[in-house]
Amino acid sequence: MKLVICLGNPGDKYAKTRHNIGFMFADVLCEKIDARFSVESKFKAHIAKGVYNNEAIWIVKPQTFMNLSGESLNLLKSFYKIDINDLFLVYDDIALNLGVLRFRPKGSAGGHNGVKSIIQYASTDVFHRLKIGIGPQPPFMKSEDFVLQNFSFEDSKLLQETVNKSVDSFLYYLENGIDKAQNIYNR
Repeated sequence: MKLVICLGNPGDKYAKTRHNIGFMFADVLCEKIDARFSVESKFKAHIAKGVYNNEAIWIVKPQTFMNLSGESLNLLKSFYKIDINDLFLVYDDIALNLGVLRFRPKGSAGGHNGVKSIIQYASTDVFHRLKIGIGPQPPFMKSEDFVLQNFSFEDSKLLQETVNKSVDSFLYYLENGIDKAQNIYNR
């Protein structure tokens, strides 16, 4: 079983922002494995359950807003007794340019409040993750403003390619593991 927590902010206001590339990933992954989201209020999340390569895949979009994303993980972990080794996190990375992907087996939050919340509720930073680049951030702009900005029309083609590539890379990871995924996609 793989619990795939995809970070973003709920609501139409944030749907096309840079911070929501994790939710965009979740939607495309659902299409690829033929899963459908349902509202799971008791877990403060939208959850889709599917199967890929004979493994159960639960795709989670926390509905708590970014800074409290770990609450959904905590509720799921407690109710279903989920092993933290089954957690996989997908989120935006401001330090990487749009189109760049990074698989990591562990690591700090790196200033990302959603990741910080997940680490807090997981009680560890040792879990697999995929960081999806959303940069570059203009030097004159605050990080908070940049991540809540919509992608430009010029970025829209690269955005779709990036989301598709990130989902394909995740499916490759499921079949081949973190080491091979890093070797192929961490460029």
